[in-house]
Formats: sequence, C-alpha cells, structure tokens
Amino acid sequence: MFANGGVAAACAIAYGFTHSPVLAAAFAGAFAAAAADTWGTEIGTLARSAPRSIVGLRRIPTRLSGGVTLNGTLAEIAGALVVGFTAWAAGIAPWWIIGAAGFAGALVDSLAGATVQALHYCSRCDRLCETDPHVCGSSANLIRGVRAINNDAVNALATLAGATAAGSLAFYFTAF
Repeated sequence: MFANGGVAAACAIAYGFTHSPVLAAAFAGAFAAAAADTWGTEIGTLARSAPRSIVGLRRIPTRLSGGVTLNGTLAEIAGALVVGFTAWAAGIAPWWIIGAAGFAGALVDSLAGATVQALHYCSRCDRLCETDPHVCGSSANLIRGVRAINNDAVNALATLAGATAAGSLAFYFTAF
C-alpha cells in the first residue's frame, strides 16, 4: 500500500499544511503514475504476444517487471489521462500535465523494473522470479539488479517520479 500510495499521501498531507498548488499537482501526478502502471500491467498481461523488455526489446515472460506491450502502453496512457482529466475537472492542474507526469512515472517503473529491480532464478522451478525465496519455497539466485530493490521499491520510485514531474511542470507552466 505504501509503495503505490505513500508518495501521494505525503503530497496530500504537505498540501494540507501549505495549500501549495504545486503539491496538489504532485499528489495528482503520483496518483496518475500508480494508475498508469496498474492499468498497463493488467491490460498488458492480456496481450496475445509475449511482452518485450523496455531495454533491448527482447521477449520476456509475461508478468516479469520491465516488460512492455502495445496494449499495455496504450493502457498506461489511458490510466494517466483519466487521472489527468479528473485533476483538471477538480481544478488541480491542466490535464496534460498530470497525464504526462503519470505516463512518465509508468515509464520509470518499467525502466527500473528492467534494470535495477532484483531478478532471481529458481533452479527448482527452472524459471525467473522476482522474489527470494521463490513461491515454491526454494532459494532463488540473484541474476540481475539490486537485492534490496523489489517491486514495491520500484513502485515507490515511479510514483515519486510522477509527483516530481507533475509538480515541476505545474510550477513551470502555470501561474500561481
């Protein structure tokens, strides 16, 4: 829960003390990044073809972090824009700022998932996995990334990126 909502909650709390429109935009940007990532993952896993790594474009197993599909990418854009239009309707920030920040956060999620997130190999199941121990209970060997960076850390980084992008764009492009 903290991984997807912690940054947005921190922005909302800070907004409550400061009433800064930049923090309101940052809240919406974090929320848009979480929505974009979730929509992209859930829709992307339904793709008929195997996802491709965002770095290198080689085929990778479905549900492995860092994989992208056309349907998933379009779903990320849609998820970010739904939050963007909602934020615009609520008077928080222009829709395009929140939409762009949400999509940027989802891209950060995919890039971090493909590079720094821990990727393990379970020899018992003969498959790649993102946890150690694997769900089968066997120890899994780290083959890429940083052991301490799991999917929750990547999600937190993505929402932080969405918040930072939205706050920065709102500060630069809007008159407060």
